[in-house]
Amino acid sequence: MLPKNFALGKINFIIIAIAVVIIITGFLLMTGPSTTIEGGFEPDIFSARRIKVAPLTCFIGFLIMIVGILYPDKRHQHTNK
Repeated sequence: MLPKNFALGKINFIIIAIAVVIIITGFLLMTGPSTTIEGGFEPDIFSARRIKVAPLTCFIGFLIMIVGILYPDKRHQHTNK
């Protein structure tokens, strides 16, 4: 169990973990063969997966990371009546 005065709750850590997995997936989508002088031109460096899908995946992961950090913890909300 987390300490009572901890800034983030359990749900925050779950959202952050999901975001990290999505970001790592985006970086893995960017990998692939590189262009070398011996092998000639490698057209895969300009594939849609590497220049469109992977950066969009990383961007979505970073947005989810922000949501995970800013998500309000229901236990720590105090109502003043």
